[in-house]
Amino acid sequence: MSVPGAGASVAAEVRRIKVWFRFVPREGWLPHDREGLWAVPVGADTARIENVPFLQDGVARGDIVRFTTDADGVHWAVGQVAPSGGCTIRVLPVPDGPLGRSAAAVHERMAEFGLGGEAFSEEFPLVAFDVPADADLRSVKAMPVRGQDAGWWYFEEGCVTEAWRAA
Repeated sequence: MSVPGAGASVAAEVRRIKVWFRFVPREGWLPHDREGLWAVPVGADTARIENVPFLQDGVARGDIVRFTTDADGVHWAVGQVAPSGGCTIRVLPVPDGPLGRSAAAVHERMAEFGLGGEAFSEEFPLVAFDVPADADLRSVKAMPVRGQDAGWWYFEEGCVTEAWRAA
């Protein structure tokens, strides 16, 4: 029995690669110095980022990056080729705040905007959100500020555009 579209999703899965980014760990933050992001090759040494970065600043889902491949076959990002126009924001619930350590509660508060996002782990419930270029940036931007002011969470702007800054 053939499942319509199944071949396409398998083919897309096979084409994904992991592109690694190196950075200096921030004091008081997670001790990592690299992050691997799933990407789809769009050229011999370029790929489109397919997930939201938790740690790497200046990158958003959909950005096209250039990479080099080392002798072990690991793809290392070396620069951005084309931004997607999207933004990355990160939200970390205040452990003793009204949402507790719940990534699900963060998602619930942000649900009205229909943003894609994922949680880092249960132990460290950091939620990274993908804010597409066509989102209502003024409303989206207001919610993390409101939540931080209310003591629900801390948030940071991992990658923002001029349109985000102007909103």
